[in-house]
Amino acid sequence: MKKNVLGIDIGGTKIFHAAVNENGEIEGGVKKENTPKTSKEIEDKLIQIINQYDVDTIGIATAGAVNLENNKILSSTANLPSGYADINFKELSKKDIFIENDANCAAWAEYKMGAGKGKNNCIVLTLGTGVGSGIIINGTLLKGKNGAAGEMHFKMSTDKKRKCTCGAWDCFEIYASGNGLKLTYKDLTGDGISTYEIIENAKNGDKNSQNAVKIWNEYIAQGILGLNNIFDTEIIALSGSMVQFADVEFIENYVNSYTVTTKTSVKLCALKNYAGLIGAALIAFDLRKLSIKSLREKF
Repeated sequence: MKKNVLGIDIGGTKIFHAAVNENGEIEGGVKKENTPKTSKEIEDKLIQIINQYDVDTIGIATAGAVNLENNKILSSTANLPSGYADINFKELSKKDIFIENDANCAAWAEYKMGAGKGKNNCIVLTLGTGVGSGIIINGTLLKGKNGAAGEMHFKMSTDKKRKCTCGAWDCFEIYASGNGLKLTYKDLTGDGISTYEIIENAKNGDKNSQNAVKIWNEYIAQGILGLNNIFDTEIIALSGSMVQFADVEFIENYVNSYTVTTKTSVKLCALKNYAGLIGAALIAFDLRKLSIKSLREKF
């Protein structure tokens, strides 16, 4: 049995991959590829990546919900090509391949060796174009009955103000994401500009942009308050491209001022861009051990 696992993180624009040891340490550095435009090209790229490594086990972090057996995507996302969810990952190699949702992988990595280390109850929120999450309860990754748990599409309002990407109205994602910030600015001014322009204008003293960022942080705090009231967490860790604009101190103070459970800690994630890759490898290590244990018990 090889000592390292290959960790792969498939995103809409890039694929990270690296050998990872059982302690979650990356060995030999991380390599980056551009994500191909078709599902067939993604399959070919994954085969090419796998063949570069002397490993017997692969862990893959991917967008979309993943089944309980960690071998099939249940639903894909708009940033990956048509047919992606139909990829048969097990047929990419004779080596053992385990897949898991990318946000779940990031949460597992942060729980094992990042911001949530030593905490048995933690949530990782990824703030980007959308909002992803991974939830750890009593040291176990929350998967739900089919593997799709943790979607950030709970109601923030009943006013039908914002149509979410999921088709429903006023979900947390459409308020706390980068798209949410753009819509908040548009609500205030009637103008549609990019998140980059909003942030730059806020830095340069524009009051509307500063107010939009402030309200956006309030929306994040309100959603996290709800999550803490449901899950009674020890820590909620934030990551993603938009997290640099989050007022972590304000969010933590807001949540702890109104929670009806117990106070929590709100922090930035520690592992940054490689949390998904590391988490996929660590999950693969765990699942490999379970497979070996099952075989030993059977025979």
